[in-house]
Amino acid sequence: MNQLFFAFPGNLETPTGGYGYDRRIIAGLRDLGWRVELVPLGEGFPQPSAMTLASAEKQLAALPSSALVVIDGLAFGVMVAAAQELCNDLRLIALVHHPLCLENGLTPEKAEAMRESEHKALAFARHVIVTSPATARQVADLFGYPADRVTVVLPGTDRPEAIPRERSNVVRLLSVGTIVPRKGYDLLFQALSAMPDNNWHLEIVGGLDADPECYRSLRSQIEGLGLAGGITFRGAVSPEDLTGFYSNADVFVLASRYEGYGMAYTEALAHGLPVIGSGAGAVRDTLPEGASIYCGVENVGALREALALLITDTAARSQMASAARMAAAALPGWPDAAAQFARTLQELAE
Repeated sequence: MNQLFFAFPGNLETPTGGYGYDRRIIAGLRDLGWRVELVPLGEGFPQPSAMTLASAEKQLAALPSSALVVIDGLAFGVMVAAAQELCNDLRLIALVHHPLCLENGLTPEKAEAMRESEHKALAFARHVIVTSPATARQVADLFGYPADRVTVVLPGTDRPEAIPRERSNVVRLLSVGTIVPRKGYDLLFQALSAMPDNNWHLEIVGGLDADPECYRSLRSQIEGLGLAGGITFRGAVSPEDLTGFYSNADVFVLASRYEGYGMAYTEALAHGLPVIGSGAGAVRDTLPEGASIYCGVENVGALREALALLITDTAARSQMASAARMAAAALPGWPDAAAQFARTLQELAE
């Protein structure tokens, strides 16, 4: 039986796209007969305490010699000393969802420190797995990592059963993503402030605790713009409950500043939702023509135009919804993603 050690920071059950990817890949590998041992590295990454970092390094050092080890990039990028010490004894693979230095809200000094740390750490990885071609390009451009040692394994997409949506006089907007600056909720609220307030309602699904200051700022912005009656924060929900939110929505909108892939976009497409998206990174590649409207990066005007169209034009919504399901049908499923991940691991294990 093939064996893999999968090392991850924080709580693997955290309802975010990155952790969701990890969970589904782990489950898929096990379905394929792999023995996957979990190695929890502790809380606080990518800015762990010295004690947490030392404990994480100790756990990795205790793994058997020549073990195949995947380390989630949220931790790998700041584990330079451990990577250097263990790279000859363990077969280290970095799973990079997106470069740490591209997280919004970092000071220029902190972003550069993150870039330098990840650059040094990745030099000791035998291979890097990324979730999009855009991230593969960034790993090469930012860190000079050899392209022939990078594999793209796109996230899978489930195929939910089509459920007829109840008609409503209010267009139900849905946004899914943790409340952090990178998700661009402030941009979305600016765009919505120009919309009539009686024909739409926005529900936001995503953890509220990752950046409490960001959440407080957004609540203040909502009050200042007079949008309190039109926006509801639902917090983090289970995957089962999230399906219900997708099924009850009319339009999906996420005004991200950057995404390493954007799993929420493809989940929305699979549920037959027209999508409004924005951001750098992989967003433009992820959004298919005909089923989505790409609004560039931090372009409030473009977001406003897209929202106005899909809130007021029933025919446009219907046409894009049909295109969304067709586009989603061409996306890989999670068994496909796990199989590709397994092939990459097998090549490295030989």
